Amino acid sequence: MSEKDSILVVDDDPIVLQSCRMVLETVGYDVVLAASVDEALERLPGRSFRALVLDLKMPRRDGMHLVGWVLENRPDLPIVMMTGFSTPETIEEGYRKGASVLLAKPFTPKELLAALNTALGGR
Repeated sequence: MSEKDSILVVDDDPIVLQSCRMVLETVGYDVVLAASVDEALERLPGRSFRALVLDLKMPRRDGMHLVGWVLENRPDLPIVMMTGFSTPETIEEGYRKGASVLLAKPFTPKELLAALNTALGGR
């Protein structure tokens, strides 16, 4: 598996991390997990991920902080933003800040794969 087939999943909930890993590994992705924005920022430099799947609301630094970093440093990286707070305002902010796709929690494996496929745009 090459780095171009790696997906970085960022969420403070270990159950969400492991669920995403199981679903994405089943279809052949190499999955790298990060339990915080800080962990994600340690993993991003020097590695070529195919996409980023991240939670919007996390302690300390939220997903929007990470989206800002990605847009500045890796603008070609597709972003699937997960949120349990899918209000119209949150959705609008997510897209405005650079998310490729917003995925409402809880989601099914099929919804996760569909969101990732949309974010990748058939790449």
